[in-house]
Amino acid sequence: MIPFNFGIKDIIDVALVVFFLYETYLLMKKNGTTSIFLAIFSFIILWLLVSKVLKMNLLGAIFDQFVNVGLIVIVVVFQKEIREFLQSFGSNKVMQFIMKLFTPKRNAEIEEDISYIMPIVLATINMAKRKEGALIAIQQKVSLDTFVRTGEILNANISARLIENIFFKNSPLHDGCMIIVDKKIKAAGCILPVSQDRHLPKRLGLRHRSGLGLSQETDAKVIIVSEQTGKISLAYRGKIHAGISAEELQKNLIEKE
Repeated sequence: MIPFNFGIKDIIDVALVVFFLYETYLLMKKNGTTSIFLAIFSFIILWLLVSKVLKMNLLGAIFDQFVNVGLIVIVVVFQKEIREFLQSFGSNKVMQFIMKLFTPKRNAEIEEDISYIMPIVLATINMAKRKEGALIAIQQKVSLDTFVRTGEILNANISARLIENIFFKNSPLHDGCMIIVDKKIKAAGCILPVSQDRHLPKRLGLRHRSGLGLSQETDAKVIIVSEQTGKISLAYRGKIHAGISAEELQKNLIEKE
């Protein structure tokens, strides 16, 4: 009998496979393509059984060709889903924790973050007092270039006055989203994906749904100011925190999760 050795490397191997399969399943389930995932998974199991276990050379060779062609087909058909998976993987909390271990945050960097966040918070407070609607997305790890291209490119330094002017009711860019990248106002008047979450309260309008939609697809932090109530909300990682204070907003923007 051949001894069965199962070491730490094998445990890591199995854990990684389970993790990737689980993340893929969640993504397919979100997009309503679970049946396709199960079909592909079943074919892979059958292929491994025929080629690796039963050593059926002829059938195995045929399956090998299907696998080679199938990989190309999957990439072409599921471009959007693969991009979302990579974005989700890159913004995964475990991956961010690992990155933090190699890139410790210095006090100078924290102070620099506060210096560019304060004008955003100040502008948000002023717009909330005047009940001027606003939608501001701050890029984190996941690129927002796709959404930047839907608006007007500015590449401007951040200032409270500029933010307030852009969201002034008569401004041509006030209805869209402002996107901040690398401590610069990258673009304004941008179009965001609208969340289809049925559990979102009906009192929350299009700005809130757009902010939540972006937070579901990326790891961006999205500030929403309600035009009806003047309340401040923050959408992050698929959740919306409504009616937060200026202090809570500042704290959430500074924190690196």
